Formats: sequence, structure tokens, C-alpha cells
Amino acid sequence: MPDIRIRIRGPSGQTTASFGESATVKDLRAQITEKTGLPAYDVKYGYPVRPLQLEKFGEHQTLDEIGVKLNGESLIITARETPSATRQEAPAPAGRPPSPKLSLARSNKKSPDDPPEVPSPEHNGTFVLRVMPDDNSCLFRAVSTALLGGEDAMTELRSIVAEEIQRNPTEYPKVVLEKDPDDYCRWIKNENSWGGAIELSILSKHFGVEIWTIDVQSLAPVRFNEGPSQRCILVYSGIHYDTIALTPSATTSPEFDTKVFDAADPLVEERSLALCRLLQRQHYYTDTANFRIKCRQCGGIFTGEQGATQHAEQTGHADFQEAD
Repeated sequence: MPDIRIRIRGPSGQTTASFGESATVKDLRAQITEKTGLPAYDVKYGYPVRPLQLEKFGEHQTLDEIGVKLNGESLIITARETPSATRQEAPAPAGRPPSPKLSLARSNKKSPDDPPEVPSPEHNGTFVLRVMPDDNSCLFRAVSTALLGGEDAMTELRSIVAEEIQRNPTEYPKVVLEKDPDDYCRWIKNENSWGGAIELSILSKHFGVEIWTIDVQSLAPVRFNEGPSQRCILVYSGIHYDTIALTPSATTSPEFDTKVFDAADPLVEERSLALCRLLQRQHYYTDTANFRIKCRQCGGIFTGEQGATQHAEQTGHADFQEAD
């Protein structure tokens, strides 16, 4: 029996999990929690969408014993509301951006102390970080820089995302977007709205490339649209995206960069991870669970994304910046 591959679509986007023929319900539940960060959740699948109540099955039952053909299926995972008023929301899993309900900007002091370089003699060049401006379009700038040769296609990329969501309402329902699809489309086309896993998934498929993001804090890579022969690599540092480039030399103009790589080249992965290790040592990331965050509308200071989210729910404020 071939491996079982299941798409897991949570509040922060979609990932793929693979299981062997002996995988159990316990294994599936563990993967759902790991990939979504949700300790308590509801599962839906199929079309029309219907619930999959995993708690009805024994944890040691194999996946082929639960009466649902899971191979190739998409599971929609949503947070389960509990009666506890003190329920703690789980942090976003590594590599996944915080809630799109917030607008978060980095501290003005957040920049690489000494931009790292990783020589790659096999490529006759050096891997470097191309830093994107600190605005809510850093993801779109990073993708535009990597795939279109410049930073100025943000409006076009936002429109591509909105059009894909409108074209495929069953793929992007309210439960996935955390907003009404029409509201989400209007929201993502605004230059002050930042993108995340949903946008990376759509753009990777639109351009027919694999997009990697490497989380600086955990060094965990997240892959979008696995399979194409070409890949670009973005660096995710908590609330910001930059692009990895291969340059003939560290002093060469960025116009001579290579930012799309052969997906079968293992050295690209190795050198990119080495670059991110150097960034990690410089603490070039934002710990979204514990960082100090300032509301730019009222000046309040809060701890972590959870504190900002609670403030946003209470006041309607949504414009925040990492406190220096």
C-alpha cells in the first residue's frame, strides 16, 4: 500500500502530511496538532463539507479502518471553542505567520547586524539575504523580487490572490480564510494588508514553482506547491519576509542575482539553511509568542500576538508594531 498523503488546511494555511500503511488515528491527530498548533479542533472533509469525528475512533485504529478514503483528501481544521473563559490560543506553528486579522510591523531597529554571506564555490557565487522594506507588503515584495525581477508587482500579486479565491470558493471558504471570501478579497488587495500561507500557496501554484520559507527562529522549512523543477526561497523571521539570492560576489549589483533555483540541487537547501543559522545567531527574528508589541492607534503595550489579538477584539484596533 502506498503512503497516504493528506492535505491539512488550518487557520494559518495548508500543509501536506504523509503516513505509512500502518499509521493510526493517533498519528493523524498528532500531525494535525503539530501542523496547525491547535490542541483542540474540529475536522471537516469532502464536498459538500461534512464533519470527521476522529474522537469516535480508537487511537490505535489504522487510517484505512475509519471508513473514509483519506489519501489525497483535504482536511479542514478549525479551532474548537471550549467553555473555559481562560482558554489559551496555541501559537502559530513554526513558519506560519500570525493571524491576518492583525497588521504587524517590525521594530525600526530590526535589521541584520552584519548581513551574512555563505560562499558556494560549486555555484561560483555567494548566497546572501536580500532584505525587503518593512511594510505590510514584504511577502509580495519578496515573491515579486524572486520571480519577477523587481519589488514593484505587489498590486498585481494581490489581485492574483483575490481572483483565485473568488474563482475557487470551495477551496477557500470562510472557515479557511477566517473572513467572508468577498471581505478577504477586498482586504488582501489593500496595500496595508499583509500576506501569509494562503497567499504563498496561491502564488506558488500560479507561477508553477515551489516556494520554500525557512523560519529563522526554528530553522524549519515550509514548502508550498511541492513538485515543480524550480524553487525560490524566502526567509521568514516572525513577521517579515526576505529573499535568498545567489550573487556572483557580495559586492555585485542585485540585478545579477539568481533567485530561482533547481529544486533538485541539494546544495541550495544546505547553503540557505546555513545562511539562516547565521541569521538565527544574530537573533534576526521576532518571537511572536513573547515579543513586546505596541498598538499604533492607542499606544498600548502588549505581550505577544495573543495579547495583540485580545486587544484587537476588545477595541477594534488592528495596527501594531514590535516595540523597540
